[in-house]
Amino acid sequence: MPAILGTGEHRYRVVENFAKLPDGWQLSDVASVAVDSKDHVYVFNRGEHPMVVLDREGNFLRSFGEGLFSRAHGLHIDADDNLYCTDDGDHTVRKCTTDGKVLLTIGIPKKPAPFMSGEPFHRCTHTALSPKGEIYVSDGYGNARVHKYTPDGKLMKSWGEPGTDPGQFNIVHNIATDADGWVYVADRENHRVQVFDGEGKYETQWNNLHRPCALCCCGGRKSPTFVIGELGPGLDVNRHVPNLGPRLSIVDAKGRRIARLGGEKGPGVSSGKFLAPHGLALDSRGDIYLGEVGVTNWKASFGDQDMPAEVRATRCLQKLERVSE
Repeated sequence: MPAILGTGEHRYRVVENFAKLPDGWQLSDVASVAVDSKDHVYVFNRGEHPMVVLDREGNFLRSFGEGLFSRAHGLHIDADDNLYCTDDGDHTVRKCTTDGKVLLTIGIPKKPAPFMSGEPFHRCTHTALSPKGEIYVSDGYGNARVHKYTPDGKLMKSWGEPGTDPGQFNIVHNIATDADGWVYVADRENHRVQVFDGEGKYETQWNNLHRPCALCCCGGRKSPTFVIGELGPGLDVNRHVPNLGPRLSIVDAKGRRIARLGGEKGPGVSSGKFLAPHGLALDSRGDIYLGEVGVTNWKASFGDQDMPAEVRATRCLQKLERVSE
C-alpha cells in the first residue's frame, strides 16, 4: 500500500512509480521541479536529458536542454510560463520558454566570479521573482550572496556575506518570494530560512530546521504557506540519528510549523521515505512534486551500502498527492 504522510488537512499519498520515461532513460539527480499553468511538470535533472516534461499523471511529453545545461540546480516558473533555469555548473541563469528557447542569459557561461568575491556568479543556485518581475538569484556555493536584477537582466543590487549573523549566509541554497514582495532565503548550513524585504533588509529568521534545501511559497496572498525540504545528516558521526530528516516541513508565513512529512527514521527508498529533498513545486490541486539528489547524496546517507538502480533511474522524483478530507 502506498504510504500516507502528514496529518489533518496536510495528508499526502505517495504516488508509486510516478515518472513514465521512454525506454532506457534515467533522470539521475533531480535538482528542481516546476509546474506550469497546464499542470505540466518540468523536471530539471542531471541525466542525459536535462529538462524532462511530464503531465500530472507522469506521462512523458518532451525533453530539451541537451547540450545546453552543464549541471542542473534551480528551476522557477513565472506567471507567463517562462522558466528560469539556474545552472551551477556554468554559473548562469537562463530564462527559457516551455519548449526550450532561450530568451535571456544572466551570467557568463563557464566564467565564474572569483570565489567569495560577492560578484555574480560563482555556482549560483536558484531564482525567484518580485511582484514587479525583478529577478532574485541566490549565489550559492562559491559566494554567500543574493543578487537582484531588472526583468531584462541588469544588476540592481546585491547583499550578503559569509557567516552566521543575520544577513550572512552559509550556503545560500534556495530563494522564494511572496505576493507582497518579501524574500525568503534557505540558508542551508546555518539551518535556517532568513526573511528580507525586497531591498535586502533583514527582517527575521525561521529556526528549528535541518539543512533547509528546497523552498516553495504557496497558498496565495492572504495566507501564504511554505513547503521546506530539509536534508538529513551529512556527517558520519550523526548519520543514524533519528528525527533529523530528510523530510518536508510545512510552515505558515511566520515560520510556525503546520505539518511535517517523514524523516523520523532517516532516509530510504521505500514508500514514505525521502533521500535528499532538493527542489519542489505544487500543482493546481495542491499535489507536491519533489526532486531529490539521491545519487549525489547517497554516500553521505548510506556510507558504503550499494545504491539500488532505481535511485538513478526514477527514484529521485516523487509525487505526493494531497488526500481530500
